[in-house]
Amino acid sequence: MSRTRTRTALLAALALVGGAAGTAMAAVPGDTGVKAVPCTVDYKIQNQWDSGFTASVTVTNNGAAKSSWAVKWSYAGNQKITSGWNAKLSQSGTAVTAANETYNGPLSTGGSVSFGFNGSYSGTNAIPATFTLDGVTCNVDDGSGGPGNPGPGGPSGRVDNPYSGAKVYVNPEWRAKANAEAGGSRISSQPTGVWLDRIAAINGVNGGMGLRAHLDEALRQKGSDELVVQLVIYNLPGRDCAALASNGELGPTEIDKYKTQYIDPIAAILADSKYASLRIVTTVEIDSLPNLVTNTGSRPTATPQCDVMKANGNYVKGVGYALNKLGDVANVYNYVDAGHHGWIGWDDNFGASANTFKEAATAEGATVNDVHGFITNTANYSALKENNFTINDNVAGKSVRESKWVDWNRYTDEQSFAQAFRNQLVSVGFNSSIGMLIDTSRNGWGGTARPTGPGATTSVDTYVNGGRYDRRIHIGNWCNQSGAGLGERPQASPATGIDAYVWMKPPGESDGSSSAIPNDEGKGFDRMCDPTYTGNPRNGNSMSGALPNSPLSGHWFSAQFQELMKNAYPAL
Repeated sequence: MSRTRTRTALLAALALVGGAAGTAMAAVPGDTGVKAVPCTVDYKIQNQWDSGFTASVTVTNNGAAKSSWAVKWSYAGNQKITSGWNAKLSQSGTAVTAANETYNGPLSTGGSVSFGFNGSYSGTNAIPATFTLDGVTCNVDDGSGGPGNPGPGGPSGRVDNPYSGAKVYVNPEWRAKANAEAGGSRISSQPTGVWLDRIAAINGVNGGMGLRAHLDEALRQKGSDELVVQLVIYNLPGRDCAALASNGELGPTEIDKYKTQYIDPIAAILADSKYASLRIVTTVEIDSLPNLVTNTGSRPTATPQCDVMKANGNYVKGVGYALNKLGDVANVYNYVDAGHHGWIGWDDNFGASANTFKEAATAEGATVNDVHGFITNTANYSALKENNFTINDNVAGKSVRESKWVDWNRYTDEQSFAQAFRNQLVSVGFNSSIGMLIDTSRNGWGGTARPTGPGATTSVDTYVNGGRYDRRIHIGNWCNQSGAGLGERPQASPATGIDAYVWMKPPGESDGSSSAIPNDEGKGFDRMCDPTYTGNPRNGNSMSGALPNSPLSGHWFSAQFQELMKNAYPAL
């Protein structure tokens, strides 16, 4: 049996011109005001029989000129490449890479190169759905949002899950600190987030690496593979209105400075075509939007600072502006911070938080298409899974929800919350394709204190307290928690609706100082970081559970690093 099939899945908005061979070409920029796709891949099955086929591939580069190239795709079936020509072809499972030969490496802007191969198959021989050229998805719009374009987050060049099939950037500065610790080499090659927590961090603080230096190093680590770089966007006006330890440099009204001196320069660097092959994940403004729900108005947890930020709207405006500007970069994946289950898992907070996130995602020119997903538990300690009790258990005539620890929350752990909150976010208008990230850098709760089974059934409190992995005194405690351990190692697609477990907070970096330390970083002293503090309404007036002798937030805390390794679960 012989037949010819082709795939050039260009957007309907682009003008298509069919040729005699069944190929298609995108409209040239300027013809209709629509920008061309960054690259096109025309995959044709020239000949097919019961157990084999011959295919040809033509790739056209619409971006910057290249001195070398690599095209990648994955098969949905059991196709295997047996021989090829005009490219170095390799295959691992269903994933195929076609890299240039020494004689056809140069690929100019608008230039094309072709190669072919023979393959075997059984069953069906579906044409691959997605192709990338040097990490950039081809055959779809470039996210420029021009006339007729759907813009970022719709049918853009982004992949569904940026972590799938990709390495993740290892920050060499964090790696050096980890390696300097006894036993630290066991985890020093794990990927962690790069925190841009002030304007100066864009160019590098005190001789440290700036954003471009990190991206250049990411390109080196990438090689011919896919690679994710994780950035934390963290510098809102009036930042962290309920936590003094992580206050920022910008005052409550400095929204214009946030836009022009912080977000705009970051967006300009990320948009450099030099970095187009990277998958850049941004965690947008942790610990901000949930404060507008839980720490304002007549609530006992309200603060005057949070009331100010709700009234002036600068959290909503700042997040919206960041999503809009960063979302214009075709290879950026925005994940908005969504607190954690011990913050917004209650009925009063759950739906209201989703609505606030929707408000921010449609402010300052942003749309829900600028949001690729959400991240929970960033820099926090909530256990990933509590296996020794469920929210539906009843003990001694009372529901687990009535225990002092759960305190009527709907969720007992982070993963069940993240999956449920994802559904809530979709219900208020976010795209059904959104994925969740969970920060597992410090939520392992292993070591000798980790329970091996449920607690005694004497009361609902003995049952929950005896079985819970999370050993904090109160779920509202957040600063340098004693007894915490490293959690699940970073991994892609670990559960339904979860894009990845990540270590967004680098283990060993302090949450805040245990006593007042003068500094020029805008960071205050929060009593929640003081181990002698007896608490406030946000932690049930409990002891803080913080480690002693801690430095300023973001500074290296050796004692914490050692404790995290000692209590890691899974163990090191």
